Amino acid sequence: MQGLDTDWTTEEKAIAQKAFQSAYEREISALVSDVKTKMHSISGLDDLWQVHDYLSARRHDIDGKYDYRYSVLIFVFSQLVREGWLHLDDLDGLDPSKLKKVTALSRM
Repeated sequence: MQGLDTDWTTEEKAIAQKAFQSAYEREISALVSDVKTKMHSISGLDDLWQVHDYLSARRHDIDGKYDYRYSVLIFVFSQLVREGWLHLDDLDGLDPSKLKKVTALSRM
């Protein structure tokens, strides 16, 4: 994925870090809740392996998604908005052109 060569001010970096962390915590919290539910319904080894496979897939997805390089952060934010882990108001204070890009990309 081609990155965007975008300059980030110190203030924008702080906003981005907070938004990134909020989205990550929301997704991890939902994952923990989901896994707790799945764990309560385990009745045998097959169920246990299904939880293992689910966790492995989710780890791969989450590890690949949360990339905090400034060159790709607009794309990361747009994906997180699209998936519901990040809200546009979490990004208040970013340059309007960045917000516009995130908004446009999140609708694709």
